[in-house]
Amino acid sequence: MSENNAPSEAQIAEAVEAALAAVAAAGSSEELKAARIAHLGDKSVITLAGRSIGAVAPELKAVLGKAVGQAKGRVGAAFAARAEEITLVEQQQRLREETVDVTVAVERAARGARHPLSTLQERLSDLFIGMGWEVAEGPEVEAEFFNFDALNFDADHPARQMQDTFYLAPEGSGKIMRTHTSPVQARALLERGVPLYIVCPGKTFRTDELDATHSPVFHQLEGLAVDKHLTMANLVGTLDAVAKGIFGEGAITRLRPSYFPFTEPSAEMDFRCFACDAKLGIDTDADPACRVCGGTGWIEMGGCGMVNPNVLRAAGIDPEEYRGFAFGLGIERILMLRNGVKDMHDMVEGDQRFTQHYGTEI
Repeated sequence: MSENNAPSEAQIAEAVEAALAAVAAAGSSEELKAARIAHLGDKSVITLAGRSIGAVAPELKAVLGKAVGQAKGRVGAAFAARAEEITLVEQQQRLREETVDVTVAVERAARGARHPLSTLQERLSDLFIGMGWEVAEGPEVEAEFFNFDALNFDADHPARQMQDTFYLAPEGSGKIMRTHTSPVQARALLERGVPLYIVCPGKTFRTDELDATHSPVFHQLEGLAVDKHLTMANLVGTLDAVAKGIFGEGAITRLRPSYFPFTEPSAEMDFRCFACDAKLGIDTDADPACRVCGGTGWIEMGGCGMVNPNVLRAAGIDPEEYRGFAFGLGIERILMLRNGVKDMHDMVEGDQRFTQHYGTEI
């Protein structure tokens, strides 16, 4: 039939066969979509035939309508069936491509590790927290008053000189990089009052050259106890507890007379060497070739003593009523002795092979 340019039944049948062939040839969702547009789109023979039904003679409308309906039904069913087949194939293909073999070893990003100085500092703090002490902190950029004057340093004390202390511009500002964590003790006495039991861990700064045993930036942990009736016996008992907490139950300590401006009397605290025969006790001679103790049998760990009355007076505390003791530990030195670190460079260069070596402490 060709009336009003309407497709004939033969043309519709030919279009159906072409559409079915295109459906069968489609191998992917994209190809099937293109075939649908070509054979069922606005410009396809089947669609144009449906639009022309209204323009044909009344006696032909039923015939043309039936032919178009059957064509759309066959082609539509073919497209739906092929779409289901292609979807299933493509899903299986994606599953094959995205399959993960969980047994295959994979390269993982390198894991970092906490620096042993940090873990050791926290371990030391935990020892004192367990004894009922508190942790106190203060600024690293410190007032000269708290770093020296409040701690009984004379105006001409060598530690004030430029070769020991980093002074901050402008000249005469009275600001320095703290040379020890003792300024925190002075601040705590003023802010918290007494009785007082604190430890002060943190960074300190001195104009030292970086070498195997020195660094311009290092860590200290200082302790301060101020109360009524405290004596050197309390200081010795505290240091013994620290030694056992760091080096084990067999640790032995001793005090040697010394001098510090902020303590009187003052002493140097030594630990019995744990790297040679000296660890067996004070009656056992040290190994003369021991590199840890130098053949002396003792390892110097830090200074200590009873708080100088002038330090208490500077904080407004009556030394006739209160007394105290103080001590300072070098955390780098403890790490070197406790873990056999021989060079300060290893601690500051940031090599993960050094930090990961220590793992996790419990």
